[in-house]
Amino acid sequence: MSMATSQSALPEPDPGEREVSRQVEARVREAIVRAGGAIGFDEYMSIALYEPGIGYYAGGRRKFGAAGDFVTAPELTPLFGACVAAQLARWLAVAAPCIWEFGAGSGELAAQVLAELDALGHDAVEYRIIELSAELRARQQATLAARQPSALGRVKWLDALPPRIDGIVLANELLDALPVRLFALEEGAICERVVRQAPASASPAAGLVSSASLRADPASLAAPGAPSGLRLARRAADARFEAAVRAKLARAGWPDAAPVAAYHGELGEQVSAWVSSVAERLGKGVMLLIDYGFPEAEFYHPARASGTLNCHYRHRSHADPLWSPGLCDITAHVDFSAVHDAATAAGLACLGYGSQSAFLLGCGLAEMFSQRLSDAEPAARIRSAQALQLLLSEAEMGELFKVIALASHPEFEPLLTSGRDRRAVFDR
Repeated sequence: MSMATSQSALPEPDPGEREVSRQVEARVREAIVRAGGAIGFDEYMSIALYEPGIGYYAGGRRKFGAAGDFVTAPELTPLFGACVAAQLARWLAVAAPCIWEFGAGSGELAAQVLAELDALGHDAVEYRIIELSAELRARQQATLAARQPSALGRVKWLDALPPRIDGIVLANELLDALPVRLFALEEGAICERVVRQAPASASPAAGLVSSASLRADPASLAAPGAPSGLRLARRAADARFEAAVRAKLARAGWPDAAPVAAYHGELGEQVSAWVSSVAERLGKGVMLLIDYGFPEAEFYHPARASGTLNCHYRHRSHADPLWSPGLCDITAHVDFSAVHDAATAAGLACLGYGSQSAFLLGCGLAEMFSQRLSDAEPAARIRSAQALQLLLSEAEMGELFKVIALASHPEFEPLLTSGRDRRAVFDR
């Protein structure tokens, strides 16, 4: 997720964390044995992040904020949630008065959105949070009880997709944490990158690759300590997977022969599946999705030869997803062309797509800052200005993060993008 900072060394996990990681690795090993020697990276990522009771998002470690592993936009400033609410309020004139948030994290965004909607006169809006993790659900309840107690009676938690969704779907930094499959393109051939147990004599010559070689980004870290007993390996891609990868590369403008010696990338099949599932259930409503990523022409650009996979641990980013499984957030950037295609195939129309900076400014962020912090103490005003710089700067979250809106009916207003809508990138 967002706002993890690369450093020269990763902190050593404490004994309790090491035990959790040992349990997660044991589950991975069991899955590898059941599968006959290797599992897809998507299955590994699912276990590492979501294994009940011990996975990264299912366990009890603190993840969000200064004491966790990363900071998301709502934790930087409540003005982020105020901007989101300003957009939602425009759609509530048409949509059913219910917000459905997926991946609610710490609950900060829900609290901010509810507070702002109340101030805008939408104080009867229902709020639904779809959350599988009991630990995160408890944290969200605590946040709302502290930040917006008057709205708690209108908030309900669900642990599965309902058969029908009427209203507005909201997901901020959800899609980047959905499991992905990995591929490698070498000399025109495509193979799948999978997870195996490491034999005692593991070597590149045996077809294994060090997990630290996954991403050769000089700003990323080689993880400290002894490596896990897991390794990334290559196996022949099945026909369907290879066809899907080649189709993506072709739409991104690749020539038949790859212009690079080796290219690593991700295919977010579960992102497309999630969008399709929600879109098919959407009655009269809108989906508002915020995450970091690119359209496919940028996502699969030949220059992006090491892919986008990244890991976060205690506000450090590193490149080894097999290090201490269960202790790190594992993310991949979002292919927004795939999001758009899955939604439109299900009958939705795109209301707009653009950078986070364009969206927040279109929602009135600058005016909110001036009006709400004009009388603030200098220190508080400076902190807020610094947060806004992170949210808006092209060198930070302003350009890397994108916003897309998809609607089931034509009555909904376009996404607020301050005149910088980029829907044309989806035209092929």
